[in-house]
Amino acid sequence: MKKIGVLVLAAGKSSRMNSIKQLEKIDGKTILDITLTKIKTLFDDNIYCVLGANATIIKQEITSKKTTFITNKNFKQGLSSSIVTGLQYFKNNQFIFEGVLILLADQPAIEISYLESMIDLFEEHPTKIIASNYGNMLGVPALFPSIYLNELLLIKGDKGAKEFINQKRGDVICPQESTNLVDLDTQEDLIQFIKSKEKTFKK
Repeated sequence: MKKIGVLVLAAGKSSRMNSIKQLEKIDGKTILDITLTKIKTLFDDNIYCVLGANATIIKQEITSKKTTFITNKNFKQGLSSSIVTGLQYFKNNQFIFEGVLILLADQPAIEISYLESMIDLFEEHPTKIIASNYGNMLGVPALFPSIYLNELLLIKGDKGAKEFINQKRGDVICPQESTNLVDLDTQEDLIQFIKSKEKTFKK
Protein backbone atom coordinates (compact mmCIF):
# COMPACT_ATOMS: atom_id res chain seq x y z
CA MET A 1 0.00 0.00 0.00
CA LYS A 2 1.17 3.51 -0.77
CA LYS A 3 2.40 5.62 2.14
CA ILE A 4 -0.49 7.85 3.13
CA GLY A 5 -0.63 10.49 5.85
CA VAL A 6 -4.01 11.08 7.47
CA LEU A 7 -5.18 14.54 8.58
CA VAL A 8 -8.31 14.67 10.73
CA LEU A 9 -9.53 18.26 11.04
CA ALA A 10 -10.98 19.04 14.47
CA ALA A 11 -9.86 22.59 15.25
CA GLY A 12 -13.14 24.52 15.08
CA LYS A 13 -14.72 26.29 18.03
CA SER A 14 -18.16 24.75 17.30
CA SER A 15 -20.03 28.03 17.72
CA ARG A 16 -23.20 26.63 16.10
CA MET A 17 -23.19 23.56 18.36
CA ASN A 18 -22.89 25.71 21.53
CA SER A 19 -20.64 23.05 23.04
CA ILE A 20 -17.34 21.32 22.32
CA LYS A 21 -18.61 19.43 19.28
CA GLN A 22 -15.64 17.08 19.11
CA LEU A 23 -16.60 15.73 22.55
CA GLU A 24 -20.34 15.34 21.99
CA LYS A 25 -21.22 11.66 22.34
CA ILE A 26 -23.00 9.14 20.15
CA ASP A 27 -23.58 5.70 21.71
CA GLY A 28 -21.26 6.69 24.56
CA LYS A 29 -18.34 7.60 22.32
CA THR A 30 -17.18 11.09 21.36
CA ILE A 31 -17.59 12.23 17.76
CA LEU A 32 -13.82 12.63 17.39
CA ASP A 33 -13.12 9.19 18.86
CA ILE A 34 -15.60 7.65 16.41
CA THR A 35 -13.73 9.19 13.48
CA LEU A 36 -10.30 8.25 14.80
CA THR A 37 -11.38 4.67 15.52
CA LYS A 38 -12.57 4.23 11.93
CA ILE A 39 -9.29 5.55 10.59
CA LYS A 40 -7.33 3.19 12.83
CA THR A 41 -9.00 0.18 11.25
CA LEU A 42 -7.28 1.20 8.00
CA PHE A 43 -3.98 2.71 9.15
CA ASP A 44 -1.49 1.53 11.75
CA ASP A 45 0.33 4.84 11.91
CA ASN A 46 0.72 8.28 10.29
CA ILE A 47 -2.55 9.50 11.82
CA TYR A 48 -2.59 13.18 12.71
CA CYS A 49 -5.38 15.27 14.20
CA VAL A 50 -5.39 19.06 13.97
CA LEU A 51 -6.85 20.76 17.05
CA GLY A 52 -7.38 24.45 17.78
CA ALA A 53 -10.19 25.66 20.04
CA ASN A 54 -10.35 23.73 23.33
CA ALA A 55 -7.31 21.69 22.30
CA THR A 56 -6.17 20.89 25.86
CA ILE A 57 -9.63 19.71 26.98
CA ILE A 58 -10.12 17.60 23.86
CA LYS A 59 -6.75 15.87 24.19
CA GLN A 60 -7.58 14.91 27.78
CA GLU A 61 -10.91 13.35 26.77
CA ILE A 62 -9.91 11.41 23.66
CA THR A 63 -9.32 7.71 24.30
CA SER A 64 -7.97 6.75 20.87
CA LYS A 65 -4.26 6.01 20.91
CA LYS A 66 -1.58 6.28 18.21
CA THR A 67 -2.75 9.73 17.14
CA THR A 68 -0.39 12.70 16.89
CA PHE A 69 -2.12 15.96 17.75
CA ILE A 70 -1.09 19.13 15.94
CA THR A 71 -2.19 22.53 17.27
CA ASN A 72 -3.51 25.12 14.84
CA LYS A 73 -3.07 28.53 16.49
CA ASN A 74 -4.78 30.17 13.50
CA PHE A 75 -7.98 28.09 13.65
CA LYS A 76 -10.15 31.24 13.58
CA GLN A 77 -8.98 31.79 10.00
CA GLY A 78 -11.08 28.86 8.80
CA LEU A 79 -10.84 25.21 7.85
CA SER A 80 -8.09 25.79 5.34
CA SER A 81 -5.78 26.98 8.10
CA SER A 82 -5.97 23.52 9.67
CA ILE A 83 -5.03 21.85 6.39
CA VAL A 84 -2.11 24.24 5.98
CA THR A 85 -1.03 23.68 9.60
CA GLY A 86 -1.04 19.91 9.12
CA LEU A 87 0.81 19.98 5.81
CA GLN A 88 3.35 22.45 7.17
CA TYR A 89 3.94 20.10 10.10
CA PHE A 90 4.66 17.28 7.64
CA LYS A 91 7.02 19.54 5.71
CA ASN A 92 8.85 20.80 8.81
CA ASN A 93 9.39 17.22 9.98
CA GLN A 94 10.42 16.08 6.50
CA PHE A 95 7.67 13.47 6.34
CA ILE A 96 7.30 12.09 2.83
CA PHE A 97 3.87 10.77 1.90
CA GLU A 98 2.67 9.67 -1.51
CA GLY A 99 -0.75 11.00 -0.58
CA VAL A 100 -2.60 12.76 2.23
CA LEU A 101 -6.13 11.77 3.25
CA ILE A 102 -8.03 14.73 4.69
CA LEU A 103 -11.29 14.26 6.55
CA LEU A 104 -13.48 16.10 9.04
CA ALA A 105 -14.02 15.04 12.62
CA ASP A 106 -17.75 15.83 12.46
CA GLN A 107 -18.81 13.29 9.82
CA PRO A 108 -19.22 10.17 12.00
CA ALA A 109 -21.58 8.41 9.57
CA ILE A 110 -18.92 7.84 6.90
CA GLU A 111 -18.44 4.11 6.50
CA ILE A 112 -15.08 2.39 6.68
CA SER A 113 -15.81 0.66 3.36
CA TYR A 114 -16.17 4.08 1.72
CA LEU A 115 -12.75 5.18 2.97
CA GLU A 116 -11.35 1.84 1.77
CA SER A 117 -12.75 2.51 -1.70
CA MET A 118 -10.97 5.89 -1.73
CA ILE A 119 -7.68 4.24 -0.85
CA ASP A 120 -8.20 1.55 -3.52
CA LEU A 121 -8.88 4.25 -6.14
CA PHE A 122 -5.71 6.05 -5.11
CA GLU A 123 -3.72 2.84 -5.51
CA GLU A 124 -5.05 2.56 -9.07
CA HIS A 125 -4.77 6.29 -9.91
CA PRO A 126 -1.89 7.71 -7.84
CA THR A 127 -1.84 11.08 -9.65
CA LYS A 128 -5.57 11.78 -9.26
CA ILE A 129 -7.36 13.53 -6.41
CA ILE A 130 -9.86 11.13 -4.87
CA ALA A 131 -12.74 13.25 -3.56
CA SER A 132 -16.30 12.91 -2.28
CA ASN A 133 -19.28 13.79 -4.43
CA TYR A 134 -21.89 16.04 -2.76
CA GLY A 135 -23.99 16.29 -5.92
CA ASN A 136 -23.29 19.78 -7.23
CA MET A 137 -20.00 20.07 -5.36
CA LEU A 138 -16.94 17.94 -4.61
CA GLY A 139 -15.35 17.94 -1.18
CA VAL A 140 -13.74 16.04 1.66
CA PRO A 141 -13.01 13.34 2.62
CA ALA A 142 -10.43 13.64 -0.10
CA LEU A 143 -7.11 11.97 -0.81
CA PHE A 144 -4.52 14.24 -2.39
CA PRO A 145 -1.45 12.97 -4.25
CA SER A 146 1.84 14.51 -3.13
CA ILE A 147 2.07 16.57 -6.34
CA TYR A 148 -0.71 18.83 -5.01
CA LEU A 149 0.55 19.39 -1.47
CA ASN A 150 2.56 22.56 -2.16
CA GLU A 151 -0.50 24.10 -3.84
CA LEU A 152 -2.67 23.15 -0.86
CA LEU A 153 -0.36 25.14 1.39
CA LEU A 154 -1.69 28.29 -0.32
CA ILE A 155 -5.42 27.77 0.31
CA LYS A 156 -7.33 30.13 2.60
CA GLY A 157 -10.70 30.43 4.33
CA ASP A 158 -13.42 27.91 5.20
CA LYS A 159 -14.00 26.77 1.61
CA GLY A 160 -10.40 26.65 0.44
CA ALA A 161 -10.20 22.87 0.10
CA LYS A 162 -13.57 22.61 -1.68
CA GLU A 163 -12.66 25.39 -4.09
CA PHE A 164 -9.29 23.74 -4.73
CA ILE A 165 -10.89 20.37 -5.51
CA ASN A 166 -13.57 21.86 -7.74
CA GLN A 167 -11.00 23.87 -9.67
CA LYS A 168 -9.23 20.56 -10.41
CA ARG A 169 -12.35 18.64 -11.50
CA GLY A 170 -10.53 17.20 -14.51
CA ASP A 171 -8.05 15.55 -12.14
CA VAL A 172 -10.62 14.22 -9.67
CA ILE A 173 -12.12 10.74 -9.30
CA CYS A 174 -14.97 9.96 -6.91
CA PRO A 175 -15.82 6.59 -5.38
CA GLN A 176 -18.87 4.92 -6.91
CA GLU A 177 -19.83 3.69 -3.48
CA SER A 178 -22.08 6.07 -1.55
CA THR A 179 -21.94 6.98 2.13
CA ASN A 180 -23.57 9.37 4.58
CA LEU A 181 -21.61 12.63 4.37
CA VAL A 182 -23.75 14.55 6.87
CA ASP A 183 -21.96 17.20 8.97
CA LEU A 184 -23.05 17.54 12.59
CA ASP A 185 -22.94 21.32 13.04
CA THR A 186 -25.79 21.97 15.49
CA GLN A 187 -27.51 20.28 18.42
CA GLU A 188 -30.47 19.67 16.11
CA ASP A 189 -28.18 17.90 13.62
CA LEU A 190 -26.88 15.71 16.43
CA ILE A 191 -30.34 14.87 17.78
CA GLN A 192 -31.65 14.01 14.30
CA PHE A 193 -28.61 11.85 13.59
CA ILE A 194 -29.03 9.89 16.83
CA LYS A 195 -32.75 9.42 16.11
CA SER A 196 -32.01 8.14 12.59
CA LYS A 197 -29.49 5.66 14.01
CA GLU A 198 -32.07 4.40 16.49
CA LYS A 199 -34.65 3.93 13.73
CA THR A 200 -32.14 2.00 11.61
CA PHE A 201 -31.26 -0.20 14.59
CA LYS A 202 -34.94 -0.96 15.30
CA LYS A 203 -35.45 -2.11 11.71
